[in-house]
Amino acid sequence: MASVTPCRVCLRLIKQQPPSVLFKRSTSSTKRTFTVSSRRHFPEPEPKKFHSPAPIIPPKSDPPSKNVDYQPPGHFPEVPTVAKVASQFRKSAPGVTETYVAYGVADELFKECARQADYSIPRANEKGAETPKSKDGEDLGVGKGWWYETLGLTPTFNTWAQITFLHMYLLTVRFRCFPPEHAPAWHQHLLDHFFYNAEDRMTVEHNVHSRTIRNKYLKDLFIQWRGLTAGYDEGIARGDAVLATAVWRNIFKGDEEVDFKHLGMIVSYLRAVLKGLDSLSYQAIVAGQIKFGNPGVEEALVMKKSKLLNAPFEDEELKPTKEVKDTQ
Repeated sequence: MASVTPCRVCLRLIKQQPPSVLFKRSTSSTKRTFTVSSRRHFPEPEPKKFHSPAPIIPPKSDPPSKNVDYQPPGHFPEVPTVAKVASQFRKSAPGVTETYVAYGVADELFKECARQADYSIPRANEKGAETPKSKDGEDLGVGKGWWYETLGLTPTFNTWAQITFLHMYLLTVRFRCFPPEHAPAWHQHLLDHFFYNAEDRMTVEHNVHSRTIRNKYLKDLFIQWRGLTAGYDEGIARGDAVLATAVWRNIFKGDEEVDFKHLGMIVSYLRAVLKGLDSLSYQAIVAGQIKFGNPGVEEALVMKKSKLLNAPFEDEELKPTKEVKDTQ
């Protein structure tokens, strides 16, 4: 029967072996394990290439009128990813994004309209100070520009409102050419900015602190806005004579001593601005960089004598019309 206990000779031989021989097998096994994993090949990632975004190029426009100008904004770099996401979001939810765009741009456009006949009350903030009055009893302020210095209008709240309305009407006509789903937001925001500013002007410049009185004035202004919009629309459709009548009623308050040359310059100015706005693209209007001129540049055109004034009347033209015959 074999014994499981090693003999003395075997123990002696084991003790005589060097340590390197005893651990040679385990060492080679460890090396093999790391050698296998080190032979795996992982490709190095390629360096990413970054390209500078292309600058925003504003739309090219060349308005034929000197009374309206488009000033393109500066070149600002835009991140392509952000621009793409914003564009896709605006396409997917135009009703949500368009109102925010219209609110900000309409504010800039309104400020340009209000700047044409801006005025101030010098002693409005002084306690107990008396504000000078016009012959109609309105608070009389101080203003500069063609409408006051050349036209001779009095710098009052009502004059400022009517001239601001006039320029707002020009923008409103252009807004009507916007997509049907966007146009109402632009109309509403432009009108809202006017009433915000008008109420603030009543409080700061004219010391009207009663909210009831301010609301009464604002309601009257809204009625005036609707009336002059209908009047200017009729004038644009029917001719310069009807348009001049609407300007005479609103800007000159029906003054019988109005200078017809000034009246003709304003009518020519309206036609020129509408033509200039029509030549601008949708992107140019949305940029909010519109600048108005003044009707003074239309003087040479208005004073030019028409060739029809020297033409003789025809016999048919001298005959009374059917309406005149019925009244006789």
